[in-house]
Amino acid sequence: MKPDVNGRVAALRAALARLGLDGFIVPRADEYLNEYIPPSADRLRWLTGFTGSAGLAIVLADRAAFFTDGRYQLQAAAEVDQRVFTLRHSIEAPAEAWLREVLGKGQAIGYDPWLHAEEGVKRLEAAAAAAGARLAPVSPNPVDSVWAGRPSPPAGKPELHTLAFAGEASAEKRARIGEAVAKAGAGVAVLTAPESIAWLLNIRGDDVPYNPVTLAYALAHADGRVTLFIEPARVDAPMRVHLGNGVTVEAPAALAASLDGLGAKKAAVLVDPRSAPAWAAARLRAAGATVVAETDPVSLPKACKNAVEQAGARAAHLRDAVAIARFLAWFDREAPRGTLTELAAGEALQGFRARGENFRGESFPAITGSGPNGAIIHYRATEATDRVIAPGDVFLLDSGGQYLDGTTDITRTMLVGTRPDGWEEIADRFTRVLKGHIAIATLRFPRGVAGPHIEAQARRALWDIGLDYDHGTGHGVGSYLSVHEGPTGLSRAARPIPLAPGMILSNEPGFYAPGRYGIRLENLLLVREEEIAGAQKPFLGFETLTLAPFDRRLVVPALLTEAERSWLDAYHARVAAEVAPLVEPEVAAWLRAACAPL
Repeated sequence: MKPDVNGRVAALRAALARLGLDGFIVPRADEYLNEYIPPSADRLRWLTGFTGSAGLAIVLADRAAFFTDGRYQLQAAAEVDQRVFTLRHSIEAPAEAWLREVLGKGQAIGYDPWLHAEEGVKRLEAAAAAAGARLAPVSPNPVDSVWAGRPSPPAGKPELHTLAFAGEASAEKRARIGEAVAKAGAGVAVLTAPESIAWLLNIRGDDVPYNPVTLAYALAHADGRVTLFIEPARVDAPMRVHLGNGVTVEAPAALAASLDGLGAKKAAVLVDPRSAPAWAAARLRAAGATVVAETDPVSLPKACKNAVEQAGARAAHLRDAVAIARFLAWFDREAPRGTLTELAAGEALQGFRARGENFRGESFPAITGSGPNGAIIHYRATEATDRVIAPGDVFLLDSGGQYLDGTTDITRTMLVGTRPDGWEEIADRFTRVLKGHIAIATLRFPRGVAGPHIEAQARRALWDIGLDYDHGTGHGVGSYLSVHEGPTGLSRAARPIPLAPGMILSNEPGFYAPGRYGIRLENLLLVREEEIAGAQKPFLGFETLTLAPFDRRLVVPALLTEAERSWLDAYHARVAAEVAPLVEPEVAAWLRAACAPL
């Protein structure tokens, strides 16, 4: 049953009027600025009905707008009541532009400083000021005052991530990060990203879906000490032994007093303006501290996987490949019968993955889009939208697994049974997306090059005929952590952080024909050093981690160059050689046929 969006917005407006506010900003975020958030923090979903992972709503007294990026435009149109909210593309028509258009002089727009990074707040403040209005921090969040039946926040216990998977002791990491904090000119850093804390302390958790983290805050001191802000009752005796004397556990309520204490000492404190709640920097400045606005010192070391993490990623991907091969063989047999649904396909894949060693769950909700649903870039099948996968459909499957030794993410687009009407167009688009994928996979580039510098390589074959796709080509991936990991990415919108050995990124160009079909082809890549005879400087390239066949039935060989065909044949030969010996004979036979040379 759809939520009473109109009633909920009316209740929020009444609460804002009582506070003397003319509007309020509701992002999809929790107090840690996570991508995946607990149900207790999903205020945007409660208010609007939107189930995607990126969005923002602004509610004024007489109008409201909803903003999301290109991945979710079709989904937002289906889920958000457009009688209440005007839909806007957050890149092409951002919230700041809308505020400048609609705000009046003297108006006050509230925001929760725990749910916005300082960099974002500054943009919104500037937009409001341009209209003669102002942004006002509000606590507690007024949405919570009208949210009946709000779920309780998570309270799981952190789990040890052993050295066998982490590859580096927490004490060594803490010393490294302490040196980085000092180099940045600070005595302590405020860590608010749960993935950073998980990596630094070699812990994991289950506080949020899909992302194995414990929700907590931390102060990382230049001398290697860490203060961890988490309810002490959640930290059992074995975990305290693991954390050791260099880590002090305090209740979350003590964070404010700790920041005040740093202010009283006139300390220099590092706070990431892009990833930390704006509340932290504001509290420190008010207390007299000097805020050093620098990137979270954990983000880059975490992204550069050590040798143990790299080996774990390879092992996890091979195990994942076994599950994918079993699923694809099963799907190729079952789907053409015309009785399989999207939800059933996702459940089957989950079952195949669950048989693998070290499997801990999905790394994100599987995208199982058949026919027109495949054109919804981040589609998620529900009982209301579940579609029967019909012969002739193009089926897009984007899924991933969390394993103790690595995180996976793979997308394949498959033909269901016979060729559909319009097959020539579909195969042309598929092949052009494949050409883009191969362009990235085979690229070699000098050190210092960043994701935005090379991303266009993936779009060339589509651009040649006037086509494009409305999402980035790749994102970083963690080591049994977030499937979407910063600070790098293959995207025009990504920060120009140079790629470095040990980083894992996705390679996922696509094409989408709304109302008809979607195509995306994704492997994960490991950045590695490349030896090039006569090179003038050090070069890098990619090792492909994902092992699964592309649907050869959708490939137009004449569109591929000889080098592209050679790469595809060599990749398929590798998939068959490494995966076929690990699966049942009937699956191995299917896999070898699927991996035959073009």
